[in-house]
Amino acid sequence: MSTPIGPIHRLSESGVSIWLDDLSRERLTTGNLAQLVAEKDVVGVTTNPTIFASALSKGHAYDSALAELAGADVEAAVERITTDDVRAAADVLRPAFDATNAVDGRVSIEVDPRLARDTEASVATAERLWATVDRPNVMIKIPATVEGLPAITRTLAQGISVNVTLIFSIERYRAVMDAWLAGLEQAKANGHDLAPIGSVASFFVSRVDTAVDTALDKVGTDEALALRGKAAIANARLAFAAYQDVVATDRWKALAAAGAQPQRPLWASTGVKNPEYRDTMYVDELVAAGVVNTMPEATLDAFADHGIVLGDTVSGTADDAAAVIAAVEEQGISMAAVTAQLEDEGVEKFEVSWSQLLETTQAGLDTAGAAGGDR
Repeated sequence: MSTPIGPIHRLSESGVSIWLDDLSRERLTTGNLAQLVAEKDVVGVTTNPTIFASALSKGHAYDSALAELAGADVEAAVERITTDDVRAAADVLRPAFDATNAVDGRVSIEVDPRLARDTEASVATAERLWATVDRPNVMIKIPATVEGLPAITRTLAQGISVNVTLIFSIERYRAVMDAWLAGLEQAKANGHDLAPIGSVASFFVSRVDTAVDTALDKVGTDEALALRGKAAIANARLAFAAYQDVVATDRWKALAAAGAQPQRPLWASTGVKNPEYRDTMYVDELVAAGVVNTMPEATLDAFADHGIVLGDTVSGTADDAAAVIAAVEEQGISMAAVTAQLEDEGVEKFEVSWSQLLETTQAGLDTAGAAGGDR
């Protein structure tokens, strides 16, 4: 008697790549990440400053690393610790990278979020992180700020794989795809093999509902309240339609013929923040072949337990999605204003997390240094 296929495997079979939105030294040393790869179809990992700040603040997994780095500059120590984790995770995911011909098996590391408005520094940091991790399956995360767009192009042009993060608006997403295409065109002109150059566009989901729902609650009418929990999925579905438009162009087809991979849409921020909503809604409702869904472990576990896969829930939904966004705007809510605010808040939140990461690391270095002096 065959074992029933669970929701996670059905999701993978539908063409969605499952990535874990978390990483820590403990996951690596205990074999937890390898277990998730084996048992939960995890084929990629994303990190961000908040994830690393949380990892460094818990337990004792980093004690030996901090002891080794005692006396080091705190920023150098943070880069050493985070790149070591990402390198080790990339090694765990390398079989998936090889099995998928460089599509999956990717691990992302973000440039210092304080550089989100600095093109030159972002490019320089991306180059350094790529060289330091020194694994073909790493991706460098660059935010989709106005200043980030040329950094994306210039980084890809050097053959460096890029995860574009903090995308909220369709307009900015179109600019991201243009920056990606330009980067690949330049990479080709520079003589790089396009086949291993990976890129994903991380379109944030749940934060859109959080912001729009707050505005709808303030309107307070039955019509407004009926739209709660609908804007984020509609926004993501419109993003997928924009992606389909771009990969139908001759510009993309020329790059594909030269061996390039598409820049896959990646659904980020998929943990449900409103307990009134189904805890897997940002996975259930965004199933399409050729996309990535990066989930915190709680969402991954929830989906493994009771996720719903009913086939493609994205393709062909653009008209309905546009109607939802139009209805939201009819309530006096500007999606352009909401998404601009979310970008600013996203950069600010990561800056705060980076500061916390530096503070936690400095405290660990100080403690390790004092202990070493007592010996």
